[in-house]
Amino acid sequence: MTTHRSLFSGWRWLMPCLLMVALLVGGPQTAWAQDTLSTEGLEFAPIEESATGADTMTQTTLSPTPSSTGTGPQEAAAPSLWVTFVAGLLGGFAAILMPCIFPLLPMTVSFFTKRSASRAQGIRNALIYGLSIVGIYVSLGLLITVLFGADALNELSTNGIFNCAFFLLLIGFAASFFGAFEIILPTSWANRMDAKADQGGLPGIFFMATTLALVSFSCTGPIIGTLLVQAASMGQLIGPAVGMFGFALALSLPFMLFSLFPSWMASLPKSGSWLNSVKVVLGFLELALALKFLSNVNLAYHWQWFDREVFLVLWVIIFGMLGFYLLGKLQFTHDSPSTSISVPRLFMAIVSLAFALYLVPGLWGAPLQAVAAFLPPQQTQDFDLYTQRLTQSGMTQSGVTNETTHSPTVKKYGDLFHAPLGLNAFFDYEEGMNYAKSVGKPVLVDFTGHACVNCRKMEATVWPDPAVLKRLREDYVLIQLYVDDKTELPETEQRVSSFSGKKIKTIGNQWSDLQASRFNANSQPFYVLLGPDGKPLVQPQGADYDPLNFVSFLDSGRQTY
Repeated sequence: MTTHRSLFSGWRWLMPCLLMVALLVGGPQTAWAQDTLSTEGLEFAPIEESATGADTMTQTTLSPTPSSTGTGPQEAAAPSLWVTFVAGLLGGFAAILMPCIFPLLPMTVSFFTKRSASRAQGIRNALIYGLSIVGIYVSLGLLITVLFGADALNELSTNGIFNCAFFLLLIGFAASFFGAFEIILPTSWANRMDAKADQGGLPGIFFMATTLALVSFSCTGPIIGTLLVQAASMGQLIGPAVGMFGFALALSLPFMLFSLFPSWMASLPKSGSWLNSVKVVLGFLELALALKFLSNVNLAYHWQWFDREVFLVLWVIIFGMLGFYLLGKLQFTHDSPSTSISVPRLFMAIVSLAFALYLVPGLWGAPLQAVAAFLPPQQTQDFDLYTQRLTQSGMTQSGVTNETTHSPTVKKYGDLFHAPLGLNAFFDYEEGMNYAKSVGKPVLVDFTGHACVNCRKMEATVWPDPAVLKRLREDYVLIQLYVDDKTELPETEQRVSSFSGKKIKTIGNQWSDLQASRFNANSQPFYVLLGPDGKPLVQPQGADYDPLNFVSFLDSGRQTY
């Protein structure tokens, strides 16, 4: 028995550790990323008039079938939902280790095993109890979808008010986990549900599940809130429901399994101070996640005060303090004094402190490819030795870093945007196309976004590859179009889209409408190779993290040209 208890006492730290790893080295399509824009209500059809009102822009409507090497809108949706589901699953497993839920496990299982007339009835009641938990939380996710709708969910990614609200909300959740206060629902709600649970039968079991959801809200509320915020900001219509399904499935699973196998209860560790430590670890992770929302709105509105080095400094401090906390060097109000630390806690401290040290070179411009997708763009960094080295290397190899002989010194929107890796990019479609005609080069149109983590991943891990960077510098005219930028257009350039019928008020509206009307696409990044006449050279593609594949894509366009 002692052996079983020791083993489980190590596993009790597994979920916080998994959440930390998911946050630190998670893939680019994470739950807090917005890589698509809504095209609900849009009908993809050929149009006669330019999407930007320019007579010089040749209209070509491509087949909506996505490239085999790209990531079209339909391809991007499925991975995003899977990531949301996995995030919910991890959140549910972490919630089990909360002080509000873990002590309820033996009580609930005892109820089903001792008060049921037979073992079969006890198992049936436990399964109904688990399904009731799933139904309650999935209904919450569906409610979010009904209240906001698909269009509103898509706007969450870079909307200033929502992102600031999310930032403050996550800060509040973190403070709650640190012990500053508890987020609780009115006691009368729980008492009312508990009274109905005494009715017995199937309704009584359902109200038992509802009571669990209410009384545990002080612990699960921050996890649920964070998950719903992340899922909603992805813009997927059923994202909140999928996230809640993963959360509820993980939360209900232990109750059902321990009811099926009551002998397993003997291996559970006793409740203690370690439960509060799990909350504090999650609080640090909430704090780190909150900064991503603040970064999104800072970029979309060009506030220019929360740049890459500021973001990195805060992450270094957060994960450094987390490491010291796990080592017992920091204590919060509800922590019990500890004279020793467990082996799993030591390993988590090593991971956290190592990650904090890994971030330090980024203060001087190191690309930090493992987490580049989550950081502000490299070009927002004030002191960047990495880009300077790449630029100098380009001058040494080819004599010039880009085709600058005829490039205008002042570019439209050049004061708002800056291309990665010192590339000579344009940020206005017409201006870039006119330049391409003058120098006789093909065009790479990069539909990107401030909140697009896939875009940052491509720019940090694929574009710096020598073969890719050489082609971007020498073979193409790069046009970067930010589809989520909030800068308002001059009154003379604002119009109603002939394609969607919506008002084009911002720079982001303009390029989002162009991408949807001309290329039947709404995902970012979206790379289109054009000739100077505006006709596509090859099938466009999305994110592809293999530099060789991206080189082949660029070479195929060059050969067609």
